[in-house]
Amino acid sequence: MEASQVGTTRRPLSRDRVLRAGVALADEEGIEALSMRRLAQRLGVVPMALYKHVANKEELLDGMVDVVVSEIDPPLEAADWRAAVRERVLSARRVLLRHPWARPVIETRTGASPAVLDHMDSLVAMFRAGGFSAELTHHVMHALGSRMWGFTQEVFPSAPPPEDPALREAMFRQVTSRWPHIAEIAGAGAAHRADYVVGGGCDDQFEFEFTLDLLLDGFERLRQQDWRPRA
Repeated sequence: MEASQVGTTRRPLSRDRVLRAGVALADEEGIEALSMRRLAQRLGVVPMALYKHVANKEELLDGMVDVVVSEIDPPLEAADWRAAVRERVLSARRVLLRHPWARPVIETRTGASPAVLDHMDSLVAMFRAGGFSAELTHHVMHALGSRMWGFTQEVFPSAPPPEDPALREAMFRQVTSRWPHIAEIAGAGAAHRADYVVGGGCDDQFEFEFTLDLLLDGFERLRQQDWRPRA
């Protein structure tokens, strides 16, 4: 039986309300704070009431991912495939930046829900409408990988430099001495900020769009060449 909070009007519990409350909780307190008990407290119900709508925490997380995916903007109307794909991917990125917890949750899902498949199918449809063969589109989707969700993982993320100027200078001298080529390119970026993710200082958004545009340009060249895999 649901337990209403004192002084509040009883609202019927539904799966949608449970999922959206889970999203709000994760947004505000982080995914580590999410538990069935904590969510029940937020909704003013006993924990057992939640299990009428989600079987367990994993099903809760699956549903929360669906809520996040539903926020991605619909495909652009009457746009060429490149513009449509680019905007769809960047919309997904904007959504995930609003919900930072969603990225690691997406990476741990073991299956694709209908909402997730809808997003993937819409991207496939854009490539097919743009003249891509089914075979090339298959490889294109593999190449996009997690970028279709608006994120990518750096192979070796770097820790931010020390705040102390003397320590920072000492670290820079060490890196320059031992890894001169890394030091050279690290200092070559035009727009660095300390609060970005990549490398502890690179413009994460710029790097994401730079790589996305490289991929889209390459996909177009392959399409024009009527690319087929070698036997």
